[in-house]
Amino acid sequence: MSDLTYGQGVILGVVQGLTEFLPISSSAHLALAQRWMDVSPNSPTTLLFDGLTHIGTVLSLLIVFARSFVAYVRRFVSELRPGWSRRRYACRIAWLGIVASIPTAVIGLGLKDEFAEAFDQPRRVGVGLLVTGVLLVITSVIPRGRRGWRRFTWWQAGLVGLAQGVAIEPGISRSGSTICTAAFCGLRRRWAAEFSFFIAIPAILGATALQLKDTLEGMDPAQTALAWGPMLAGSAVSLVVGVYALKLLLLATRWAKLHYFAWYCGALGALMAAGVV
Repeated sequence: MSDLTYGQGVILGVVQGLTEFLPISSSAHLALAQRWMDVSPNSPTTLLFDGLTHIGTVLSLLIVFARSFVAYVRRFVSELRPGWSRRRYACRIAWLGIVASIPTAVIGLGLKDEFAEAFDQPRRVGVGLLVTGVLLVITSVIPRGRRGWRRFTWWQAGLVGLAQGVAIEPGISRSGSTICTAAFCGLRRRWAAEFSFFIAIPAILGATALQLKDTLEGMDPAQTALAWGPMLAGSAVSLVVGVYALKLLLLATRWAKLHYFAWYCGALGALMAAGVV
């Protein structure tokens, strides 16, 4: 599709920026928005646009967590030095991140086509939203996590990564499922959110790189009339909106209010599962 308008690009950028971090499933909302605006989800323009907006939301992560990332990188580099004698917390977090990324990659690569088909099945997306709503409700009744990094084990990190892999299913929120799983494992709320977004960066960038590669390789060399202006505008909007959405999610996580989003997921999911939307 080469006629993506600036209005459509901005609207889809807002949707991506809001829903990538809020636990309400970006895939479900993008599928709905594309249907309502009659945007083909499989056109080169849409696929490239999707990749660019995901890059925009990754930049949102880097902006919000800039201090944490800089401090982490400095600590990680220091821990790699031969003379380091204190606990290697940064190395441990990196190891946990690698462990969590393995099931995500296995599920994402193995079931990529199966999950892609779900975008054209609104009822299936609705069921995914209902699952997300249930997970968010459960977080309101489980005890407050008190587990720190020293007591967060490799198999618990693997469970969080498994949740992230399952969240490729449209309707299941990536942020919601990973934060909830980390909280179920007893990790403190703040660290559950930070670990969720720590492992989100390689997952989002990896999936985006594969999508862009497949899209560019499958394009007709003569096809140059792509709507780069609207695509870049939408990506910039997703970055800005993503910053504020991420800050809102961190507040909701800190104050244990994630279950507030469950009502929205439940209502929209029920309407989609029933075929109303």
